[in-house]
Amino acid sequence: MQVKKNRRRVRLDWICAASLALAGVLWASPAMAQNTATETSLNVSTSGRAGHTLASAAVAVTDEYGLPAAGAVNIQEGDRILASVALNSAGQATARFSLPGGSHALTAVYTGDASHLGSNSPVVEAQGMSSSTPGFQVTVAPVTPASFPMVLTQGQSGTAEVTITPVNNAALTSPMFVTLSCSGLPNEASCTFTPENVEILSDTPTSCASGSPASSCPPISSMLLQTQAGISGQSPTASIPTHTNGRMWAILFPGVLGLGGLAWGTRRRRWLSRLSLLVMLGCISTLGVAGCSPLYRYYQHGPGYPPATPTGTYNVTVTAQSSNGVTAISNSTTIVLTVQ
Repeated sequence: MQVKKNRRRVRLDWICAASLALAGVLWASPAMAQNTATETSLNVSTSGRAGHTLASAAVAVTDEYGLPAAGAVNIQEGDRILASVALNSAGQATARFSLPGGSHALTAVYTGDASHLGSNSPVVEAQGMSSSTPGFQVTVAPVTPASFPMVLTQGQSGTAEVTITPVNNAALTSPMFVTLSCSGLPNEASCTFTPENVEILSDTPTSCASGSPASSCPPISSMLLQTQAGISGQSPTASIPTHTNGRMWAILFPGVLGLGGLAWGTRRRRWLSRLSLLVMLGCISTLGVAGCSPLYRYYQHGPGYPPATPTGTYNVTVTAQSSNGVTAISNSTTIVLTVQ
């Protein structure tokens, strides 16, 4: 009996050990998936355009197994984000932005996702072409949420600061006005800038220390991104009244009128019969067009419910443009918007 008890204890011990091992594997699997290391590479090329330097940054991110990663990458110079761009299915992306004259140390910062750790590329030196032509550089910094990509649920809004840094503005003989706009937004989403136009003067600061007043810093505009929420639990046509009686009269009234005219006309001359038929056709056409037109439906029933902003990840381009009446300057950067 004692031997049998010992064997049972051994079997129970093995079962408990196996159960604990299996639980450990199941518990550790998500953690291991979330801790996959990544490697980020950056290659930067530059070209001249109208006295300014346009940079093109090619980024690739792979995990420790050589598989492409997903998510977004920020191109940074120190702490400044020059551009943010979403990776494609191959784990690659290309960001384009302007560079002022001089040497620049650029880094691609992969922000990571649910299954990958973030990583930074080695620093890449890029040279901006020196010029005496006045211009500007546009950069965007996240505010709410506090990081890129800007992740919003349907119906939420996010804000970012757009900084216009003057370049060679000491050569200005008159104020330079810069207009901001955005493109690449999904349907049912919008962006607004406050202010939409900023001014650069010959003495506008090109940099400022943290905590400095606005008058001692380059001009900044607040960018608001707004998404649209859907109406849950109700179809877009659920509350639209049918107005069955109105539709019935729209069909019956011209018919009754036409039949009455036809009966009246047949007792008299043939030309009156023809006239009544023409009147009947005119009434039917007029009422039919009015009753079926979109404008009539809008006035009678009101607008339907707006659809929600489609979920997905989008590269939103922020463009700053200025013109002195002869030549135009246009610089842009990108940010990543994810709608959930």
